Amino acid sequence: MKRSWTFYVQFAVLCAFSAFAISVGFWFIWRALQLRSLHDMWQPAVAIGIVEAPLFLVFAGILWKLFLTIAVPGRPADAPPMELRPGERVLLEPILNRPHPRTLMTAGALLTVSLWGVFAWGWQLYHGLQVTGLGSPVFWGFYITNFVFFIGISHAGTLISAILRIASAEWRRAITRSAEVITVLVILFGAGNIILDLGRPDRMLNVFFNGRLESPLLWDVCSITGYITGSMIYLYLPLIPDIAILRDHVHDWRRGLYDLLSLGWTGTPHQVHVLESCIGIMALIVIPVAVSVHTVVSYVFSMTIQPMWHSAIFGPYFVVGAIFSGIAALIIAMAILRWAYGLGDYLRPIHFQNLGALLLVMCCLWLYFTFCEFITTWYGAAPDDMVIFWSKLTGAYAPYFWTMIATCFVIPFTVLASPLRKTVAGVVIASVPICVGMWLERFLIVVPTLVRPRLPYLGGHYTPSWVEVSLLAACFAGFSLLYVLFTRFFPIVSIWEVREGQEHAVAEVSKRVESYLPAAQV
Repeated sequence: MKRSWTFYVQFAVLCAFSAFAISVGFWFIWRALQLRSLHDMWQPAVAIGIVEAPLFLVFAGILWKLFLTIAVPGRPADAPPMELRPGERVLLEPILNRPHPRTLMTAGALLTVSLWGVFAWGWQLYHGLQVTGLGSPVFWGFYITNFVFFIGISHAGTLISAILRIASAEWRRAITRSAEVITVLVILFGAGNIILDLGRPDRMLNVFFNGRLESPLLWDVCSITGYITGSMIYLYLPLIPDIAILRDHVHDWRRGLYDLLSLGWTGTPHQVHVLESCIGIMALIVIPVAVSVHTVVSYVFSMTIQPMWHSAIFGPYFVVGAIFSGIAALIIAMAILRWAYGLGDYLRPIHFQNLGALLLVMCCLWLYFTFCEFITTWYGAAPDDMVIFWSKLTGAYAPYFWTMIATCFVIPFTVLASPLRKTVAGVVIASVPICVGMWLERFLIVVPTLVRPRLPYLGGHYTPSWVEVSLLAACFAGFSLLYVLFTRFFPIVSIWEVREGQEHAVAEVSKRVESYLPAAQV
């Protein structure tokens, strides 16, 4: 069989990824030996490597399984084009049609803000971190706040999608793609804020050559690397059948891209079975990985002895906040997509109602963890902790704190506990302030403690500069721009999963219900 160029590119990419996966294990071995030769702590390198290296090998194994199942047999020359049903064409209209002027204007505005952020970063690179509000003792400000916030938002996709998939929640099918794209994009911007905070990007090399693996900062790097990789694969797998549809219905320069990414998919029962198995394995993997990521992010703070950071509750507190903000971000994205692309038949009110119910639960959980955190600090009454405590409740940061309470609990709870929860507009109204409030929560965790650290000299102050504000705006604009671009290349609603649901879900749900309900008595 004569192979096309796409087969060899796919093979080369898989070989490169496999080499990277193997090198991860060797890096941990090399680092452990290096630390041992320096009479330093080498055991953490071994412990983390035992978890991280097999994880990447599993990722590589899943991709090889798909390659051997789909690409190696090849697509027959006489294979019919993938079917596109009449009702599904609306999902491809943003891809097949020319962009609407409104879309071009939106993309232009987002690009302008993003380019301004690039200029601000260049200004910072040239002049150094002195152009920011950072300084002793406040070395973390907007950048680390953005990092924690974006990593939290990333839980909107992979974690929520995987849980709903494992729970066989059939209503998930139309929303998983939009959620998974959020995960991949925002985690890239979250990790990018670390580079912004370093000042000089070349300092990232110190992580690989001089990193101390007993530090939570290195745990963060390892967990986020695995999370990014797993999330990309988890997004790509359900995309394969949809890319195959695009391959057979797009006739411009993009067809080569779709031919490369589709792996020669034809939709045979064997291919579908293997793909579903791989997606199921990835769903099981990404849940603990996602939970570990934000838990490890919390360790960056809680493993220190700084006031109101050294807390055992930070791990679950951060995870709850991440899911809370992630659901809110997903709802906002779905509402915009529903309006912009006319996807009312796919993103239906029931999706918003169900996500609104989840949001209400997470709203109450967030208040519970916040109350536990503050009541414990107040009862302990440690002098250093109380300085930070009162600065948030009645001091300089009180306006931010009470705004956070209003936007994270009062407003969303009032809306979601009312009949407005059954409307799309009501759920969106509750979600917007949550995103604002959760950013404020991250800010209130990071900055007040650093302004008054447990150090034998007077505290400092922090006022963000125009550079930091510009880069914050650029992060949001850049994420939105990439999200818009994704919808111009790939369907934002999974055609394959929705079709599978239409064909098989009713019978599967009926069978599942019969399995746990008593037989009807006649």
